[in-house]
Amino acid sequence: MKVLLDIKDNKALHLLEVLKSLPYVKTKQLTNEKAQLMSDIREAVEEIKLIRQGKLKGIPAKDLIDEL
Repeated sequence: MKVLLDIKDNKALHLLEVLKSLPYVKTKQLTNEKAQLMSDIREAVEEIKLIRQGKLKGIPAKDLIDEL
């Protein structure tokens, strides 16, 4: 199982040390850029789900291209 945690900077080092001490846990720090990218992708996927459920109105691809 993979888990993404958002931890305050002043608490992160302590928690990372605890996690690293557990033999069954592997840790990998993300750069701020990668964390932001993952957040953006997650948000986009949630928007797509809402559009498919009819809870949010989508924008046709042609309109997006025309805006460029």
